[in-house]
Amino acid sequence: MRDLFHALPQSLRERARNLELAGVPALVVHPDFDHATPTQALRSVPWLLWMHGRTASKEIDAGRFLRLMRAGIGSISLDLPGHGARAEEELQTAPRALEIVERMVGELDGVVEAVDALGGFDRDRAAIGGMSAGGMAAIVRLLAPHRFSAAVFESTTGNWEALRGRALDDPTRVDRLDPIQRLAAWRDIPILVLHNVGDEWVPIETQRQFVESLRARAADPTLVQMHEFTDTGAPAEHAGFGRCSAEAKNLLMSFLTRAFGIH
Repeated sequence: MRDLFHALPQSLRERARNLELAGVPALVVHPDFDHATPTQALRSVPWLLWMHGRTASKEIDAGRFLRLMRAGIGSISLDLPGHGARAEEELQTAPRALEIVERMVGELDGVVEAVDALGGFDRDRAAIGGMSAGGMAAIVRLLAPHRFSAAVFESTTGNWEALRGRALDDPTRVDRLDPIQRLAAWRDIPILVLHNVGDEWVPIETQRQFVESLRARAADPTLVQMHEFTDTGAPAEHAGFGRCSAEAKNLLMSFLTRAFGIH
């Protein structure tokens, strides 16, 4: 297996660790961590819990974690079930997507408890987010009581019914878990949604409908922000933001620094 950790930029590797958190492989980045003094106490920083999309790994898009680190924000990037350090090829296929989403959601509370035990990550300033399948897992986790103070959803959707027969081949899980049908317990927090207009895998209209559902029930609809990109050049207009990737990262940074009260 390729050593993805050592392919990261050196400045990121110096502040990063590959750990298992409650049995889940994680890339753990803290702005103050130093491999020369690995047991030192770390100041408490805000942090982002991040999940990648199907067929990817926790190390993807290192520029995201590097920017967060430079802004004084930690990050915990997880390998989805069957991906990265726990790769199982059959779990990376489209028909298994909702299975890995549900399994990932079931692991998240244990991960958060393990992060608390690490120290250095603020209990009260934690955001959750993900891309594609990882974003679906983030949305589902927010349907139950939680302590996250912000969320970021990239190239994903909370409207699974709209994908029935197209991208999701697990009708039982669609019926049981579809977020847009289960918003009664949703708690208002700042949300940033990024999506490509021409997304061939997750049509943008499905996420527009989910965003409108969130805004319709929110005490403050402006808490839910959505930014749409056009003609990014990304594969299938789904896997990343192509020529707009720097803008996407700038939007993420601006959003999180506001949500975390960083000036």
